[in-house]
Amino acid sequence: MELKWFEDFLSVSRCYSFTRAANERHITQSALSRRIRQLEEWLGVPLFDRKTYPVTLTPEGQEFLATANETVFAMAHLRSNMHQRYEKRTAVLRFAMLNTLSLTFFPEWFKHVNSQQRMGYIRLCDQKPTFVEHISLLHSGETDFLLTYAHDSVSLIKQLSAYPMLTLGAERAIAVCRPDSQGRPLYPIGFSRDAVPWLSYGKHSFFAHALAQMLSVKPLPLEPIYENSMSINLKAMALSGSGVAWLPESLVKDELASGELARAGDSHWDVPLDIRLYRQPTLRNRQGEEFWQLAAASVLPELAVC
Repeated sequence: MELKWFEDFLSVSRCYSFTRAANERHITQSALSRRIRQLEEWLGVPLFDRKTYPVTLTPEGQEFLATANETVFAMAHLRSNMHQRYEKRTAVLRFAMLNTLSLTFFPEWFKHVNSQQRMGYIRLCDQKPTFVEHISLLHSGETDFLLTYAHDSVSLIKQLSAYPMLTLGAERAIAVCRPDSQGRPLYPIGFSRDAVPWLSYGKHSFFAHALAQMLSVKPLPLEPIYENSMSINLKAMALSGSGVAWLPESLVKDELASGELARAGDSHWDVPLDIRLYRQPTLRNRQGEEFWQLAAASVLPELAVC
């Protein structure tokens, strides 16, 4: 017995014609007739009275009709449910994100989104040292989503203008350094003409672009003594007392609270940032679309959705 026999039977019972049913099933009339015969042989009873026109169901056919409908519906429902569960279990959502966001923002944000609906397996693309390489992951289709900081002065952001985007939050990069024994910054900025040791970002990193614009408008006597593209590494150097670093506030909030780090300057030297999620125009699976809708629902009302 094959499920398609049941579907053939239902088609003939709807169409009252083997010819029309064959067209509906996209098979030849002879093939349809053969399969109906096989079903009748399997059941051991005739299902159609072929002597009448249009063709009619026999009493046995009438009795079988409800069972055939229930069976086809049940099998279709079972298949759909099993496929959805399998797809959800095996679906992979590919993310690319700036290293700092993978440490500070993403874990709690994803926990919140995922608590509303389990989204399956998440794969984080290999961390890239430059901002343009993160953008390239989206351009090349190697990632479904890109989580990044954004600032108007970073011209590379314009390369993402064609992609759907959500603004998920706000952040600021602040100048920090180790404090002295009195809790004052070892390297205060904006008060002296003396050069301050600067823990700088690699020139191709996102923060290098954002800081360059700010420092071109508000110049400071800074002496680069160390360069690294990763905020977490610059944080370690700042904790050692090596110099001043502009770091995302979320990355250093605990150290500021404990007194291990101090602000090197006031809010005049802060760099305001957006936290944005970009996506492919067309996602590879249903889970990606569902995740995007949940992400959109998690956005605060005052933040823009594009």
